[in-house]
Parts: sequence; structure tokens; C-alpha cells
Amino acid sequence: MAGPTPMTGVGAPVRRQNIILAAILIVVLLFGVRLVYIQVIAGPALAQTAREERTHTQIIPAPRGDVVDAHGTVLATSADTFDIVADLRQIPSFVLRDEDGEIVSRGAAAAARVLAPLLDRDRAELGAELVGDNGYHRLLRNATPETWQAIASLGVNGITAERTSQRVYPAGNTAGNILGWVNDEGDGAAGIESTLNSRLLGTPGSSEVEIGARGQVIPTGAQSSTPAVPGCDVHLTIDTDLQWHAQQVIDESVDTWSAAWGAVVVVEVGTGRILALADSHAVDPNSPMDTPEDSRGARSVQNAYDPGSTGKVLTVLSALEEGVVTPTSPIENPYRHTMPNGQTFTDHTEHPDQVLTTTGVLAESANTSTVLIGSEMSNQTRFEYMRNMGWGERTGMGLPGETAGILHHYSDWDGRTQYVTMFGQSVNVNLVANTQVFATIANQGMAIPPRIIEGYTCEGAYEELQDEEPVQVVSPESSEQMIRMLESTVHEGGTGVRAAIDGYRVAGKTGTAETSDGRGGLSHRVASFVGVAPAEAPEIAVGVVVAQPSGIYGSLVAAPVFHDVTEFSLQHLGVAPSTEEPDLYPLRPEDS
Repeated sequence: MAGPTPMTGVGAPVRRQNIILAAILIVVLLFGVRLVYIQVIAGPALAQTAREERTHTQIIPAPRGDVVDAHGTVLATSADTFDIVADLRQIPSFVLRDEDGEIVSRGAAAAARVLAPLLDRDRAELGAELVGDNGYHRLLRNATPETWQAIASLGVNGITAERTSQRVYPAGNTAGNILGWVNDEGDGAAGIESTLNSRLLGTPGSSEVEIGARGQVIPTGAQSSTPAVPGCDVHLTIDTDLQWHAQQVIDESVDTWSAAWGAVVVVEVGTGRILALADSHAVDPNSPMDTPEDSRGARSVQNAYDPGSTGKVLTVLSALEEGVVTPTSPIENPYRHTMPNGQTFTDHTEHPDQVLTTTGVLAESANTSTVLIGSEMSNQTRFEYMRNMGWGERTGMGLPGETAGILHHYSDWDGRTQYVTMFGQSVNVNLVANTQVFATIANQGMAIPPRIIEGYTCEGAYEELQDEEPVQVVSPESSEQMIRMLESTVHEGGTGVRAAIDGYRVAGKTGTAETSDGRGGLSHRVASFVGVAPAEAPEIAVGVVVAQPSGIYGSLVAAPVFHDVTEFSLQHLGVAPSTEEPDLYPLRPEDS
């Protein structure tokens, strides 16, 4: 008889239960481990990643600093503008209703209908542009605050604005070649805007908010902001009224004489402050591309020219300082003279042989007599005086592209160069550097570097630049004699009579030079005049240069510009008229 059958069916459910329970425990354990991993180990990193994905950072532009003149008149400033931006994902939810609350249109069509007039856009084209899933689409740059307020009042879903700024130059082209302008990125591209870009820029701030899935700001989300630090305001030494007048005068002269360009500088004697630095047909920084490229810079410092007969002042001043001549020394003045090395020179106008005083040599701008005076000194001595008076070096006044001009070392002068440098040829200077020679003489022989920056205002605190210590480069005695000698130039018998000003004593010198035509010849004339006023106690030095005029001489072309600019400047600055007649040196020995 067979034994009983094993009851395997009873134990099987228990094992299955145990297996299922074990599986559940394993799954729970895995979830627990995963939960611990997520919450404890990876949690902070994941939360940070999610927060970063929700966080929107907006840069807060720093207001660019203003540029103002010596009296605080704003020459360059930044106006608030707005870039109009659309989140196209939110546009479909916009509903346009009529006055009775009835739905007129929805989505892109509705948004385009109300936005197109304010954006000055075609409604159909704008409607097509507002369709899509782009979360950031710029509709308009540099909208005025009024335009943005009108757009914001419409309540169009997804339309926001980013605050920007637009550079504005209220005075138009007045001082345009000094100021320069900014590019599309807001960085200085020329002039003061370029050289002082880092000071003007300031430090941008930032704003952070958390954004939801539909692009809306999460009210309870994290928010933070770092304010922008405004750029520094730059204070110039320029007087806007003088600058404007000087530009009008030089523009008129350039047009009258069909010249290539012209420039005027007015320097305050004793401080080196530049009160006006005018270039002909100056660029308007509001629309710089409307001006030809070669006229956008400051030729007054960027272009070098032969000083011509204004350079005779430096030769005679050196001779006074070295004791070679006195203001009344008799100097032979032949119309034509040949030096021992065979180099021949002539005066500008044919005349019989005569004798002039040193003063007469300057008054009549005699080339041959200047060569005779200069030959009494070594080339090295004359070179050192040129260098000490600033020729061949940049002034460092703070404008881009300034040229140092050309002053070859005396060891490189050939048989003719050693002589023509005596009357301002084969040497190049810019207008400011040449005018600075006269300013130094007017300042009793003390040189002060010219400057166009008065100071800065940064975060509300004003910092004035300190004047540099003057350097005595020639004696007060020689300087005073030279000023008295140069007064004869603007009196009867002198070449600068057109520079004379009623009521004021003036000292100055005409200049006419020929520059290279680039083909080995001399064809481009440069007319100039540099002087100081009032001569008995100089307040200002004024320099004028007109390049390639149809007129020939500085006495005809540049001296009248000096007259007009200097007369206006003296009266504008409140300088009292001269009260005594000049005590002139004689022009000829027999007149002593």
C-alpha cells in the first residue's frame, strides 16, 4: 500500500509570499537609497541646478558719465532709452476687447494691431514676427521713455523692456572733434570718449529673479540685485562759447580760401588750460558717419605742419638767451645770401640790401637775416632749445592720435636742413605744440604742459587735476624782450598788421611754409599766425593754421582769424583793454 502524497501545495504560497515580500523590501530599499541619495547627497546640487534654470539674470547698465565744459555746460550725456522685448510664448494668451468687453482679436494678430502704430511697423509683418516659441525677441532698440510707457499701458502679455541708454551731444558739432563719440556697443570710439572710456563707463549692476514655466516672475522666488555704479563725469577746460565762436571763424576762413582744413587753439597763459580747440567743419558726434572720415579727428593735434616763419621766433629767442644778439642789434639783410657751404636763401619779397635790427628781422620776417643770426649758434644749441620748448614731443594733453611732429636730431641735419630749420622748415609740429612756444614766452619763459581735462566727478566726489609745476626753459628777461619785439609785427611795417585788435596790445608772428607734395616737390602751402594778448600782461595765447589755402601768406589768411578769435576771447573773458601804448623797439638801426 502506497504512502501518503507530500503536501507541496500548502508550502508554495508561503514561499511565494516570502519571495514577494523580499522583492518588495528590495524595491523599498532601493527607493529608500535613491531617496536618501536625492535628498541628502544629490539634493542640494539638483536644487541648485533647478534654481539656476529658473533664475533669470538681467544686467543693469551703468550710466555713462557726462562730459561737461569749464562752466558745467553738458557736452555729452546719456539719455534713458528702452529695448522693447517680446516673449513669444506668452503672446497667444493676449486678448483684445472692445469698449463693450467683446473679444475683437486674440494672440499675435491682436498684439500686432495695438503695437504696430507705436513701433512704427506694418501690422501684418509684425503679426508674423510675433508668432513662435522664442522666449526673447527684441522688437525695438532705443525706444524713448514715452514710447515704452505707451506700450506698457497696453498690457500685452509677454511684452517687456530693458533699460538702455543713448549717447547724446546737445551742442551738436561744437567741440565734436574733441569729444568723439561711442559705438553701437556703448564704448568710446574717438576723442575724449575713447581715451577716457574706462572712467566714463562705470560698473554695471545686475538683477536676478526666478521665472516660471510660462515666463512669469515667481513672486515668492528668490530675488536679488546689485546696483550699477555710474561712470565718472569728465570736466573739460573748454569754454563752449569760445569753442563755438572759434569754429565759426575757422570754418568761414577755410571756405573763403578754399583750404583743405584749418584749426584754432586758445590757451590760457599761466595754467596751460585749453579754452578752445577748434577744427574746421567739425564732426557732429550725434551722426559721425555724416562727416568724411579724414575730418572726424582733431587735426589740431593729429596733423603736423611746417611752422614756417613762426619758427623764427624760436631761433631769435635762442640767440637772445645765448647773448648772440639784442633786440636792437644791427643785422645785414640782403635779399639773396649764399652760405659758405653753397646753400642760397632769399627773402619772400625782392628788395635792395638793407640793415635791420633783430626786431626788424622778425617784423619783416626776413629769411636771410634769420639764417645769419642762427649761424652764430651751433646746431646742437639750437636743437636743444627746440626740444626744451616742446618741439618733437607729444604734449600729452589727452586726445587720441596726437602727433609728436618731426624734429630730426641735429647730427642728422644735412647742409641745407641746418639752415632751413632756422625759419621753421624741415621740422613739423602740431598747432598746440607750436602755440605752446608762445604761451611759454608769455609766461616769462616757464613751460606748462597744455591740458584739456580739468577734473573728474566720481560717485558724487569732485577731483580736480593738479597743475603741473612749470619748468623754466628760458629766462624772464629774454621772454619779455621777445614779447616786446613781437609787438612790432602787428604794427605798421610788420607782416601781422591784420592781427591787430583795437584797444588791446598784441604780440605775434606770421608763418608761411611750403610742404612736400609727395612727389619730391613743394606745392602745399600752410598759412599760420600765433600770438598772445594783451602783450603787456598776456592772458591767452592763440594759434591759427590754415592748410593749402588759395591765398599765399599767413599775414593774409591766418592773421584775420587770429584777430577775430582773440578779440572775442578777450571780451568774453572780461580782460580789460590795454591802457598804455607799446614801447616798440626800432626796426632799423637809424630809427634808434
